[in-house]
Amino acid sequence: MCPTGTSTAVLRRDEAAARGSDLRPAFDVIDADRDGKISKDDLRAFYAGFSGSGASEEDMIGSMMTVADANEDGYVEYEEFESVLPGQSGGSGVMEEVFRVMDRDGDGLVGFEDLQRYLKWAGFETGDEDIRAMIRLGGGDENRGVTFDGLLKILAV
Repeated sequence: MCPTGTSTAVLRRDEAAARGSDLRPAFDVIDADRDGKISKDDLRAFYAGFSGSGASEEDMIGSMMTVADANEDGYVEYEEFESVLPGQSGGSGVMEEVFRVMDRDGDGLVGFEDLQRYLKWAGFETGDEDIRAMIRLGGGDENRGVTFDGLLKILAV
C-alpha cells in the first residue's frame, strides 16, 4: 500500500492503461480461479475447454510457464503476462497460443462458433447477436470471424 492509500497494483494497472496496454480482460479470462495470477492449473482449465488433455499439452503449458514466469514463483502475475505479449517488450506470443486454441478449425480466424464455444466455457451468457457484435468490434466478418489482432481488440474492451 502506498502512503496515499492506493495499492501499487492499482498504480501499475493505471500506468498500463495510460500506455494503452491494458490486457487485464485477457488475463482475467485465463485466470480461472480468479486469484490474480495464472497457474499451471489455470492453463489446464483453459485448454480443457477446447481440447483433450495429453502429454504435448502438458509440455506446452510447462513451456508457457517457463517463458512467462519471470520471477520463477510458479505463477504468472499480470505484469509478467503483459510483458510476454506481442508488442509488449518483444513478447513471445502467449496470446497467439491462446488464439490458436480458440481457432479449433485452424483457419486463422476465430469464428462465430469458436467464440460462442469459448464464451460458454468461460461462463459468459451471450446471445448470438452479442457474439456477432463482438466480431464486428474486432473488425471481423460476421460470416468468417476475427483475426488475432481482432481478438485482442475484443478482449481489451
